[in-house]
Amino acid sequence: MVILNDMDPEGGDPPCWAHLFDDQACLDPNHAEGVVASPITARTGNDERATVDLAAITQAASAPGAAWTHESEDLHVNLLVFASGEGVAEHVNDEVDVLVVSIAGTGAVTVDGTRHILSTGQALVIPKSARRSTTGMSAPFAYLTCHRRRAGLRPSRDSDGSHSGATNLQT
Repeated sequence: MVILNDMDPEGGDPPCWAHLFDDQACLDPNHAEGVVASPITARTGNDERATVDLAAITQAASAPGAAWTHESEDLHVNLLVFASGEGVAEHVNDEVDVLVVSIAGTGAVTVDGTRHILSTGQALVIPKSARRSTTGMSAPFAYLTCHRRRAGLRPSRDSDGSHSGATNLQT
């Protein structure tokens, strides 16, 4: 497990790491330059710069799964929200490493059979080709996934409504 600290070799405080991505503004609410106070609730592939209120989006989520998505040419970010006992079934992603950041609550992220408990503010880097799954241990368990953009793999629902890993989607 990788826990992020406040030493950023690229410069800037941890909340301002977003300056490394051309199409995203600083996520620090105290940073005033080029930010908008309202959350983004749809894909934003343009050069629009805005602050995203992940806590508000988490609270407003009415169904399990992706509550917010951002896609650019280079980056894919999802905010996933689940109740206790819900999550994404085990699957393998052979294409990219994925950064998982817990936004609210507590959940289990199992990687190649090892269970990691993530609480608010903790992060885990999942290497490509690892078997992974998530399960909420509290309600809500909200987490952000971030990776290099690729052909979309998004959590899908089985016929019974449960989430079953990833489904290939063409982008």
